[in-house]
Amino acid sequence: MSKIVECVPNFSEGRDPQIIEAISAAIRSVTNVSLLDVDPGTSTNRTVYTFVGSPSDVVEAALAASRVAYQLIDMARHKGEHPRMGALDVCPFIPVQGVDVEDCIRCAKEFGRRLATELSVPIYLYGMAAEKGAHRVTLPQIRAGEYEAISQKINKEEWKPDFGPSEFVSRWGATATGVRKFLIAFNVNVLGTKEQAHRIALNLREQGRGPNEPGRLKAVQGIGWWLEEAQIAQISLNLTDHDVTPIHTAYEEARKDAGQLNVAITGSEIVGLIPLKAILQAADYYVQKEKLMVLEEEQRVRLAIDRLGLAALHPFNPKERIIEYRMNIINVGPLARLSVEKFVLSVGARTSAPGGGSVAALLAGLGCGLSTMVGQMTYGKRQFEDVDETIRQLLPPLYNAMIHSVPMIDADTDAFNDYMNAMKLSPEVGRESAMEAGLRQAINVPLNLAKHVDTVWDTLVQMAAVGNINCKSDLQVAARCLKTAVQSAGDNVIINLSNIKDETYKVETRQTIDRLVEKARAQCRQVLDVLDKRG
Repeated sequence: MSKIVECVPNFSEGRDPQIIEAISAAIRSVTNVSLLDVDPGTSTNRTVYTFVGSPSDVVEAALAASRVAYQLIDMARHKGEHPRMGALDVCPFIPVQGVDVEDCIRCAKEFGRRLATELSVPIYLYGMAAEKGAHRVTLPQIRAGEYEAISQKINKEEWKPDFGPSEFVSRWGATATGVRKFLIAFNVNVLGTKEQAHRIALNLREQGRGPNEPGRLKAVQGIGWWLEEAQIAQISLNLTDHDVTPIHTAYEEARKDAGQLNVAITGSEIVGLIPLKAILQAADYYVQKEKLMVLEEEQRVRLAIDRLGLAALHPFNPKERIIEYRMNIINVGPLARLSVEKFVLSVGARTSAPGGGSVAALLAGLGCGLSTMVGQMTYGKRQFEDVDETIRQLLPPLYNAMIHSVPMIDADTDAFNDYMNAMKLSPEVGRESAMEAGLRQAINVPLNLAKHVDTVWDTLVQMAAVGNINCKSDLQVAARCLKTAVQSAGDNVIINLSNIKDETYKVETRQTIDRLVEKARAQCRQVLDVLDKRG
């Protein structure tokens, strides 16, 4: 898996296209870095850049952009709606793929140290990279007083920078760099005044109006401002953890408060990019709230865009604004992307992988797929409308099981390859422990496949009872595919268990897989019996 870090520097210039482009060109000049998004704001006088690459490459790109900004941006003349303290106001590093928080902390520290050394400017560490006390962890803490307060603040012991001089650099100000989760910059449009928008922001943001009057939403920062170019007010929110407060929660809470003030909410906008998961969270909320049946990812994305009004001010193209789509991150491996013909030929080739484990995962996917098809061939048809409500409950878990089966096709081959690589190690570098870990992974992959199929049986039995009877043979094939997938997974678990030394682990794992195989046989028989009784 490639190591990918995202960097989202915010530069204090959103009006001069030549400066904005010069910074973009500096980022693009670094090999193996992809500039995904450039989002300037006229009223905020700020541009958010989003780029990705390896840890070392994103540091180089951030430095290249900062050198250009140092030459072209003069903070002594800067004005804008967004709080700011420096030409490069903030430069966060975010783990995306194959990296963790510690990797990104190293990025932030290397960037901060080198930028301070090259340009002699003050740099603060924030977020997960912060080192000098709880009073300087969050951006609002560090940015308090903004650019205008730096000349006095920086002389105080508690506000000495982590890197660079303790002195005021008027054209630059100060910069914060650190590590955070994916931050969603989310603005809600208000047909009201700036003051009304700010009032709602104070109600929502975690810090509220102060220690004695906190806001309602955790992991949310917010202010209200006036968007001159659109002639509307906005509740500008930073969602610092969308698992704690999802975008739909922030939007619906803003709508509630706006209703109490008798002002209208007219959609919202995302600044920069957004993770697919955050969009799908919103889709799931509206599906449940409105009792809809929307299965396909593309349609769920469309639903979220519509319900949140994300295209109210500007077009929202998912291929450009959702980070996984923009980066072309595919959640399935090379085997799953093969044509049927090439997959079969690769199985039949003179190689150990792909083997029985990958074929078992494919069978599981096909079994779930056939079950989903039967649901689709039942739902919405007049002759079966009396079971529509039941099908609405059965289809989503079958569809999701189908989708989640596909990556398992490659997981078995990946585990086998990892074990073979461990065997090539010398004893001096931990060959034995690496082989044991590789074996356990080779066991966990088929074991998890069997557990995955186990979650489907009850739903499949119910589908057999109410699904389109014209698709009887499809459900029969589905049940047999799923049973074979579990039995095959069991064979893979057992053969790898023979080389495990931990006897307790061996006994417990054998008991688990035997139970799953026996249940698969029984549940398959039940599905077939239900279908036979229907004629």
